[in-house]
Amino acid sequence: MLLSKIFKGTDVKVNNDIDIKYITFDSRKIQKDYMFVAINGYELDGHKYINSAIEKGATAILIDESRYNEFKDVNAEVLTTKDTRFIMGKLACNFYDNPSKEIKLIGITGTKGKTTASFMVKKILEESGKKVGLVGTVACYIGERKLMDSDRTTPEALELQELFRKMIDEKCEYIVMEVSSQSLKLGRVDGCEFDIALFTNLTEDHISPHEHSSMKEYFECKCKLFDMTNNGIVNIDDKKGRELITLKPNCSFRTYSIRNDSDKKATNIKITSESTTYNVDINGKKESVEISIPGKFTVYNSLGAISICEELGIETKYILSGLKDVKVPGRSEVIDNNKGFTIMIDYAHSEDSLLNILKAVKSYTKGRVICVFGLGGDRDTRKRPKMGRIAGKLADFTIISSDNPRYDDPMEIAKDIEKGIKEVTDQYTIITDRAEAVEYALKMAQKDDLVLLAGKGHETYQLIGDDKVHFSEREVIDRFLEE
Repeated sequence: MLLSKIFKGTDVKVNNDIDIKYITFDSRKIQKDYMFVAINGYELDGHKYINSAIEKGATAILIDESRYNEFKDVNAEVLTTKDTRFIMGKLACNFYDNPSKEIKLIGITGTKGKTTASFMVKKILEESGKKVGLVGTVACYIGERKLMDSDRTTPEALELQELFRKMIDEKCEYIVMEVSSQSLKLGRVDGCEFDIALFTNLTEDHISPHEHSSMKEYFECKCKLFDMTNNGIVNIDDKKGRELITLKPNCSFRTYSIRNDSDKKATNIKITSESTTYNVDINGKKESVEISIPGKFTVYNSLGAISICEELGIETKYILSGLKDVKVPGRSEVIDNNKGFTIMIDYAHSEDSLLNILKAVKSYTKGRVICVFGLGGDRDTRKRPKMGRIAGKLADFTIISSDNPRYDDPMEIAKDIEKGIKEVTDQYTIITDRAEAVEYALKMAQKDDLVLLAGKGHETYQLIGDDKVHFSEREVIDRFLEE
């Protein structure tokens, strides 16, 4: 594609209108006639890799205008903009011919529930015979085929638009995607046209030097999604959900709830160790909904999914059958075993999500609740003792362990968590080796107990320093069950 087409609608000046085969911000992917976008990120400055990119065949480079004098004489077409990261969304849409205009695009944002709600919507649509692409925290899929594991909830703009184009080329009719606050903050979804957007909730999370400076900024970033659609769906039991409606008068909203009056309110809620059931109006008729994922949060997530699919015109029978059979990797995921106790893997890694999952399992577990959890390094340290107190109050026994320590000392993180837990109980221990912690929990479990492995969810790695080290809780569980 010619540079003039790639930069259409931007303020970038193109002097030499050359043809570009591909655009990337990863210098390792550069080949002949590619364009390299140099991004100054949190940890790496892409401008350092410009010479390497040119040596590999890049014929055009896009740089921050403040760096022009450093690179004006390189052997490539030099293009400048104020901030390369924030123009990538527009470039990606141009390069891949605005794929979101050719397909039904559904965006889901919120602190919790994005993954579960997106899998629910995908399953319902597939029940009705639709071919669906999914972009999210766990992985990216076309139907049941996994395209790639996800390093982040929402890919960078160039990767995202390339995925969209691939999904369209493979005849997908819908794309369901999780839209993170970071992606909205950094412009990864700029240029996307969403047919429907869902807001699940907002709780304190993602406040750190590498994420958001405050809850105000965090919420404002979430709200940006509703500038990209005319059709919003909101949980109005959430205070920020109610506020969102007042902030976006140009967007038409439908609402759902458990407590407050809304367009779609669940009643007669029943939660057991195996399922969640409730009654709700679907397509104008009172229906009984059954989902094989226990918990009050399941009610909220499914109400959001029902609202989306009803808006898309999906028949009730497909909504009900899709929800009944839905499985979500690492979200209240029960691992089959013959030991007489329950093993559950859940992605809970914030105060609110740990509180909710522990309340849920505590309400139906006959024996003890044994909880294994840790917290990520280089993130908000204030929540560590708070989550320790939550675990101490609700779990019968807690093993404080490691969860993506990054550049922090795992024992320092564990000690911070311990400050909270020891205020309320002495029923805990610290085992920073996550595999040993999981084994310890499984070995101490007895009949009717529930072992909750919180925080890792679908992840199959630990982030330690600069390394992404393979680690799978399922493999640890499998070894235990085999032994």
